[in-house]
Amino acid sequence: MSAPVIWILVPFISGILILLFFSERYSSLAGGSISIILALTALIFPIDTALLLGAISLKISSSVQFFGRSFALTTADGSLLVIIYGLSALWFFGTQASGIANRFVSLGLMIVALLTASIAVEPFLFAALLLEIAAMLVIPLLVLPFQKPGRGVVRFLIYQTLAMPFILFSGWMLAGVEASPGNIGTTTQVGIMLGLGFAFLLGVFPLYNWIPMLMEEASPYATGFLLWALPTFTVIFALGFLDRYTWIRNSPQLSSAIQYAGIFMVVSGGFFASLQRHIGRIMGYAAIVETGLLILAMSLKSLEVVNITFLLLIPRGFVLALWALSLSIIKREAYSLRFSEIQGLARTYPLAVTALILAHLSMTGFPLLAGFPSRIALWQELAGQSLTIAFWMIMGMFGLLIAAVRTLAVFVMAEDGKAWALNESWIQMIMLGVGASGLFILGIFPQILQPLLTNLPALFNHLGQ
Repeated sequence: MSAPVIWILVPFISGILILLFFSERYSSLAGGSISIILALTALIFPIDTALLLGAISLKISSSVQFFGRSFALTTADGSLLVIIYGLSALWFFGTQASGIANRFVSLGLMIVALLTASIAVEPFLFAALLLEIAAMLVIPLLVLPFQKPGRGVVRFLIYQTLAMPFILFSGWMLAGVEASPGNIGTTTQVGIMLGLGFAFLLGVFPLYNWIPMLMEEASPYATGFLLWALPTFTVIFALGFLDRYTWIRNSPQLSSAIQYAGIFMVVSGGFFASLQRHIGRIMGYAAIVETGLLILAMSLKSLEVVNITFLLLIPRGFVLALWALSLSIIKREAYSLRFSEIQGLARTYPLAVTALILAHLSMTGFPLLAGFPSRIALWQELAGQSLTIAFWMIMGMFGLLIAAVRTLAVFVMAEDGKAWALNESWIQMIMLGVGASGLFILGIFPQILQPLLTNLPALFNHLGQ
């Protein structure tokens, strides 16, 4: 059995079977269980290494050929697969608590399988096409049957589609740059086209206007899954570019452009979040800030660039899942997520409100929560390179903190004498409790991630050197 079959084909086929044969009640359990099994398999069985179980020898081969393309997952990908499918299990187990349709699990498994294929395909430029196919599969999650797509959905699809020609054409031009790296005109053109492609993919300022729109139009849980999955694999794809092409990695102009793009996202996202009166849009701007931090991490001239990037990526999955679940529970009660509609809900949905505020504070880098270690590590590296950039990063976090305080104030503004009640279902209580506990565990004991982070730099042979 080959690794691509186990971690790409199996979840993709499982998603199709769940869509056809499983009811909403059991799809969450099936999808979460499959993801847990895949994560544990990646943790226990190293790829391309023979294991003896008594008289039986087991070996998972690393590659497979499909339609003339090679898909390869190496031993170094094991930790990454544990992270991907472990976080996917959290999202899938939460679907029943969020109350969304069973097609989330089936389409979610197919999307994760396609995104995993994007990091395994060779030549690696075909990853851009797989990212586009995954983006198209997201649309049925965001738009209900017979419902007209909103402006946010349309803009999302347009921007993701526009990214493809830029990345594919720049990949074609990169061959010429490798042959004559001294041609400054060609390298400048490639850098601009590559930057535009990833700007559309990641929603770099000012191309992120679809994110707050989507948080108003679509299900918060489905949108949260999108904001976790696609940027995560796009960042890994971008790290692959930086690792493969030395001139990109060593270009001071491109490094500065990446850094300024990241800090613009952090500052503008934090500023706009502090002005919002819709808690869904606040989450959207917080996700923009998080993406800006990932871009800042990729711009570092440090040996820790890979570790810091993944230290940001792992808690991001926990935070967005908990935040999106809390929003879904609140939206079923309040219908609208505007401040005027959610006022005083802390007394009727205390667990959902508590989890939402904890997720929000974690995104700001509040001490003892999951986002704190990664932000401290990133801030220390940035301070060593530019105190100005480090200062503006703090300003962006301060904007998110203002938004958190305003949100909390609205939640606790209840009428005098209004009784406290616990209206969350038992499955919602369990999932909210697991998510909140994960935030504290990752914040207080970040060293538990060290076994996973240790092997991740092996995915990129040249970054940080």
